[in-house]
Amino acid sequence: MTTHAWLDVSAGVAGDMLLGACVDAGASLPAIESVVRAVVGPAVTLRAATALRGGQRATKVEVLLEEPSPPHRTWRSIHADLLAADLPAWTREKAIATFGALAAAEGRVHGVEPDHVHFHEVGALDAIADVVGTCEGLRQLGVGAVTASPVALGEGRIRAAHGDIPVPAPAVAQLAIGWQVRAFPGAGWAHEHEHDDAAHTHEHGHSHDAPHSHDAPHSHDHLHEGPAVVTTPGAIGELATPTGMALVRALATACGPLPPMTLTAVGVGAGSRDAATHPNVVRLLLGTPADASTSRAIHELRANVDDMDPRLWPGVLDALLAAGAVDAWLTPILMKKGRPAHCLSALAPPDRADDVAEAMLRHTTTLGVRTAAAERVVLQRGFTTLTLDGEPVRVKVAHREGRVASAAAEFVDVQRVASTLSTPEREVLARAEAAIVAAGWVPGAALPGPLDDPPSGGPASTRA
Repeated sequence: MTTHAWLDVSAGVAGDMLLGACVDAGASLPAIESVVRAVVGPAVTLRAATALRGGQRATKVEVLLEEPSPPHRTWRSIHADLLAADLPAWTREKAIATFGALAAAEGRVHGVEPDHVHFHEVGALDAIADVVGTCEGLRQLGVGAVTASPVALGEGRIRAAHGDIPVPAPAVAQLAIGWQVRAFPGAGWAHEHEHDDAAHTHEHGHSHDAPHSHDAPHSHDHLHEGPAVVTTPGAIGELATPTGMALVRALATACGPLPPMTLTAVGVGAGSRDAATHPNVVRLLLGTPADASTSRAIHELRANVDDMDPRLWPGVLDALLAAGAVDAWLTPILMKKGRPAHCLSALAPPDRADDVAEAMLRHTTTLGVRTAAAERVVLQRGFTTLTLDGEPVRVKVAHREGRVASAAAEFVDVQRVASTLSTPEREVLARAEAAIVAAGWVPGAALPGPLDDPPSGGPASTRA
């Protein structure tokens, strides 16, 4: 199972902070530097050091450039460099997606096609190091999926290459469309604090006023991301940079809280400033996702129905299972005035409870659905396959601590084999049970062989 990464960007995000979090979580900085140099050559050196931000230890990664003012690059040229470089496929794919998102945002801001957007070369080298380095760091850590928290963007106005601009910067605002955002870290901001050192937002120490050509459209949203001067007295300034926001949008598939998983590592990446009001860090939490079939957390959903044709119930139960329920059933009840009715019940993982509730409302006549959070204790389960007269029959095996708890043939397979062989179902079932015992899948025995994972969804995979 691949590692899941959750990005805590609730205090803001910048490219070097994400890179620092990867290194802090265990990614190899020399290996990352080698991959970055495959794109930009030896002009870039990466250096990591321990830093304190709001009293928290973190890793600060700096990108050191040998060329102080090289020429400009377009997104088209950066794209070509990424394609030509000898990079791991996952790293290349995510880096291209990130720079593509940046170019699309800048193109929208300036009213030009993304291929025509010019990035300052100093900034391009910095950004390439941050983007390629972060993508490679996540690849080294075995990350297969990424989600992230809402992003703090900041407030006020800052001085950029084209003058005084509002926060969030135009490209950041474009990149944030569709994502949950807030102005301040946490629940709010204490305005009585001094704010001169509050804005973390920038990975590297390059000036926003670096000279540039006006021959072609280019980013005025400081892709090179040197420390921006906050021009609004008392304001927090910028907390999310274009590179940081682009990485979040290109890498993360969803915005939400920390998902259920078994944590394996935590990385903390430091921003450039040590803010007086909050730890200026990005956190990277790595773990193994919780298996929905064995997770203790569960939601129970119920609805009382007294006015449906009973012939519809089998289809309703199938619809709930298709919507993500791990089990669904009916219980006969008596309602007011002695009317016979059914209580429709379902169990669903927390992240599928809304879908199952929607299925209940859609497929029945109920006017409402009751939900309650609960916990369950379940056995691990998997599948093996036995053969009866050349026909495969799946066997669901429940087990604990390496020993069989129970094993049963999937009845749909019994029905199929009975139909194929023109044999009564009870005979096929008896033969399947005998084959299970003969194969050693008996309660209390050590698992006699490997098991396949349960299929996703459907009644065969989840009953609990």
